[in-house]
Amino acid sequence: MPGSNPLLRVLLTCLVLLAAGRAPAVELPDFTTLVEQYAPAVVSVSARTAAKDAADDPDEDKPGKPPVQNPFEGTPFEEPFRRFFEQMPHGNSPRPRELPASIGSGFVISADGYVLTNAHVVEGADTVTVGLRDRTELIAKVIGADKRSDVALLKIDGAAPLPVVRLGDAEQLKVGQWVLAIGSPFGFESSATAGIVSALGRSLPSDSYVPFIQTDAAVNPGNSGGPLFNFNGEVVGINSQIYSRSGGYQGLSFAIPINVAMDVAEQLKTKGRVARGWLGVLIQEVTPDLAKSFGLDRARGALIGQVLPEGPALKAGLKPGDIVLAFNGRPLLRSSELPPLVGSYLPGKDATLSVFRDGRETTITVKIEELPDDARQAGKAGSGTRRGLGLTLGELPPEAARKGETGVVVREVAPGPAARAGIRTGDVIVRLDNQPVTGVAQFEELAAKLGKGKPVPVLVRRGESPLFLALTPPE
Repeated sequence: MPGSNPLLRVLLTCLVLLAAGRAPAVELPDFTTLVEQYAPAVVSVSARTAAKDAADDPDEDKPGKPPVQNPFEGTPFEEPFRRFFEQMPHGNSPRPRELPASIGSGFVISADGYVLTNAHVVEGADTVTVGLRDRTELIAKVIGADKRSDVALLKIDGAAPLPVVRLGDAEQLKVGQWVLAIGSPFGFESSATAGIVSALGRSLPSDSYVPFIQTDAAVNPGNSGGPLFNFNGEVVGINSQIYSRSGGYQGLSFAIPINVAMDVAEQLKTKGRVARGWLGVLIQEVTPDLAKSFGLDRARGALIGQVLPEGPALKAGLKPGDIVLAFNGRPLLRSSELPPLVGSYLPGKDATLSVFRDGRETTITVKIEELPDDARQAGKAGSGTRRGLGLTLGELPPEAARKGETGVVVREVAPGPAARAGIRTGDVIVRLDNQPVTGVAQFEELAAKLGKGKPVPVLVRRGESPLFLALTPPE
């Protein structure tokens, strides 16, 4: 009987409603109140660089003079304007000073005129102009800009108390929540686009100290520096980057969490620079094979590939092959979660690391230091054979040995276990099965003791970077 089946009753009800033209409405979010209230606090940012006048260049109008260089070269606007400048008559080019070198967005965070935007929007600018919604334009002073986080703090004066945004907490965001971006894509001011939070804590190759918010809100060139609002009207991020093969929106937008941005802004305001915590290690992801080779129950944490000289990690006793499972009690699922946690930590304070070493978990206390300008160190490469693994090896060159470097150089990789592990010609093998490698003969001794068919960790130095790989000897 139909009435005894709840699912069937629901289906019959929907059919009746459809037949009667009364299908249940699906409510979508309404951002109109949010836009009316906070769009006035969103500004456009135009950054210009100085350029000489024609009077300063006596050859400016000579026949055959090359066309003026596209001032948008190297920016997202390069392609849209390329044809315009290629087709322009050589002697009638507009002065580069008349064109903005960079166009972006920003938002007012205090009534007395402090504005947040992206560092790349104002980079290298001689003059920065902020445009308000009432079409007022004001010259802004760049209080400071931080390239590592891509955050810049501006200050504008001469306006009445300005409308401001309301700041939220990016750590309360959840994947799937609605968000709204307001900015000036391609110069179209006060454009609003909506989407959802696609992912949290994203790490991008060029920005390891920012746990980006990924959204599918339409963000295009010109949106950079504009606010990302949650559904409650609170700013939770600064729109910073897009992932695109066309130069335009393709569904992948990234925003700097407002918590990170405000910490940077406060340091820029009070100190003129940003101090970040530094652990002094180079890390990589723990793959399932690497986890198995180290005896870890599952792939998690940050695998230390190199401990930098004179850094806090070395002083605390951390070693290559250690896997950091938690930082100050906060578990690490991926290695990309560690740099933002360390970077936001106050230099000079002690931090507690949960570390997996030699098959067991231990706790190590590290005094975090300030990140130096160059926290990387180089490694070098330099002839023997380990046929069972498919490797032809060589000793390091004398100059490398004099510098205290150790390891063996991979001269050739034949099909076999080493190739399957990802070892390449030119790699320097530094450790095998958690044992330091000092030469070809000693490598042979270590390799002869490896268990058959069981993956073991091998640490290589590739260029300037250390890399752990899981090597499985043949059975």
